[in-house]
Amino acid sequence: TMTDFGEILKTVGDFGRFQKCLLLLTSLACPSIAFHMFGQLFMVMHVPHHCDTSWIHEISPNMTKEQQLNLTVPRNTPGSYKECLMYTPVDQDIDSILEYGLNSTEKCQKGWVYPSEQEQTLVTQFDLVCDRKELNDISQSIYRLGLLLGAVISGSLSDRIGRRPVTLLSMLMMGAFGVGAAFAPNFYVYMALRCLVGFAVSGFIISTVTLGTEWVGVSYRTHPVAIPLCCFSIGQMVLAGLAYGVRNWKLLQIAGSAPMLGLLFYIWVLPESARWLVMKGKIEEAKKLLQKAASVNKQSIPPELLDQMTPEKKSKSGNILDLFRKPRLRKTTLIMCYAWFVNSLVYYGLSLNMGIFGLNIYLMQLVFGAVEIPAYFNCIFLLQWFGRKKCQGCFLVLGGAMCLIITCIPKDLPVVVVTLAVIGKFAIAASLSTSYVYGAELFPTVLRQTGVGVCSMSSSVGGSISPLVGLLDKYHPAISMVIFGSTPVTAGILCFLLPEMCGKELQDHTEAAVASQRACENVNDSYEIGDLNLKEDSQKVWTQEHALLVKPAIRR
Repeated sequence: TMTDFGEILKTVGDFGRFQKCLLLLTSLACPSIAFHMFGQLFMVMHVPHHCDTSWIHEISPNMTKEQQLNLTVPRNTPGSYKECLMYTPVDQDIDSILEYGLNSTEKCQKGWVYPSEQEQTLVTQFDLVCDRKELNDISQSIYRLGLLLGAVISGSLSDRIGRRPVTLLSMLMMGAFGVGAAFAPNFYVYMALRCLVGFAVSGFIISTVTLGTEWVGVSYRTHPVAIPLCCFSIGQMVLAGLAYGVRNWKLLQIAGSAPMLGLLFYIWVLPESARWLVMKGKIEEAKKLLQKAASVNKQSIPPELLDQMTPEKKSKSGNILDLFRKPRLRKTTLIMCYAWFVNSLVYYGLSLNMGIFGLNIYLMQLVFGAVEIPAYFNCIFLLQWFGRKKCQGCFLVLGGAMCLIITCIPKDLPVVVVTLAVIGKFAIAASLSTSYVYGAELFPTVLRQTGVGVCSMSSSVGGSISPLVGLLDKYHPAISMVIFGSTPVTAGILCFLLPEMCGKELQDHTEAAVASQRACENVNDSYEIGDLNLKEDSQKVWTQEHALLVKPAIRR
């Protein structure tokens, strides 16, 4: 039965060569995800432009560029011209135009002209200037819509068809649609392809986090989250150099997306989750996979232990409604959704507001990536020493407190503001890492992907509205920072209501998860497991249920 799975995993090896190889496979794809998340920022930087006023050449073919601009484009200040306005063309000869000049203005009618030495960017390719400028923000929102859809659909799909197929399909989509976006004939096709890439990114993240978490032992459960996230941060740093060196947006898009197609050999090497196979009643497949993992780890599983692993009843796939049927699972789901929402809101909020510090955009990207690596790496140890609940709560409160303190610092102390923002970014990045580990542990196997998917959906909503929060600053400069500060503080406090999962075995059924959470919260009045109501004294319940469901902590 599933009760023996933790015991079998110990004999296979908690974190042997097999798990290290699996972690390497999932981490190799993470730098490419950093490109999809942040790469477009470097493709839409401001390019000088002015209206195309070539109509004047029909009247006076020999006019120089400077004469043409002086005559047909209104001036902004001495030496610069208005970027979105032109003088209305007239049907007169050149002498009349020179004598009386042009007075009425209108918006650009025939497109725009960019510097001839300018490398092709998204802005110049699709004219994302003037009235079309907002298309850039719209495209970012559509990418986040893809993340949202991916979180909803991929989570449930992965619980139904397995972690491996969803991971492989997501990788294929990221590579194919990412490269395809470089050849988009118009901006609307580009946005549609970006939406599909976002869908695939969500599918990949939640499938690989779950796959890694289900393969490692209790005391190593932080590794499948923290190590890929470190690689994601390295990807952000590499992106800064790549974007600095490759200014042509098409080449940058291909360079960021194509490596994923090089990883499609995973179809032969990426394993399925043995825990998921057992849950689906595929015992023989699970046994073969566990024996293979044990041999790679140079271990052997006693045959009698494998024989104990018999299918109970075929597990019914969970759906989103199951997360809200039992009160304790409902509480867990709502608090974790809020925590993920806040994490994403503040993470992207701070990232977008880093521009106010006046740093070079490439240097900024480098700093963003660098500050997150120690945050993710330290999580490996902190989560084991202090537990999930304390880390999740304290990181959120610390991140929020830094944002609130920033609102009290005068603007003539930029070094203090930058320092506080970096500490806040560190804390929120650490909280992000913790929430992936904690989220995967709190939900039972039958609902794990669905639960993480719902949380990821909340995260996508947070990321989508974080740019909108910044718009509130026009009413008062402190509004956005107060929101970025107060929401994580409340989320951090709520996290202390969750059960601690450090050193506990993963739960496989909703009833088991509820029973385990009740035990963690010392609620020993009555236990509802399946159709049974066991009303015993607290010591007897602890002995019966915890002996089965929660293995002793394996401390490193």
